[in-house]
Amino acid sequence: MIAKQKVAPIIVAALVSLCAGYDTAIAATVPVVPDALNVSSSQKLSVEARGIGVQIYECRKNQTDPSNSGWVFSAPEAELFDSSDKRIGKHYAGPTWEANDGSKVVGAFEALYNSPDTNSIPWLLLKAKSNSGSGIFSHVERIQRVETVGGKAPVEGCGEEQAGKKIRVPYKAIYYFYGAEP
Repeated sequence: MIAKQKVAPIIVAALVSLCAGYDTAIAATVPVVPDALNVSSSQKLSVEARGIGVQIYECRKNQTDPSNSGWVFSAPEAELFDSSDKRIGKHYAGPTWEANDGSKVVGAFEALYNSPDTNSIPWLLLKAKSNSGSGIFSHVERIQRVETVGGKAPVEGCGEEQAGKKIRVPYKAIYYFYGAEP
């Protein structure tokens, strides 16, 4: 009887430790971001994905000064991976994120924060403009793009001889997808 009384508190303590560690692991995946990119406390992190791909720019004439041309953002093109490096989807013009399960979310700009790395594209907060399918992106309401590496347009301009030319600039980013708590 004495042995059972001593074992029960140890089991309870082990379960509490296990649960506490689990909660900490979940909380650790929620990013710390600048205030401008925070989501509402009613939004819960549902998916984290690493994007690896390119930002596509096109050489276009300046609308206000047709004698000048410059590199204008055209579209992203990236593969999305989970934390175990499994491909879970893709990211392309819209901006659209499409999961392997067929679900999609199309985003609309909400806020921008310059990347701490001046050679990288800005961090963003986007809101869902539309969702489709019944998978992981079907209930996404907000998207954060953070921890960007690369992807900026070339600093050198482009001339008339390059008009219409597209370039693909490599980039990486972490995307966090949030939705209302079920």
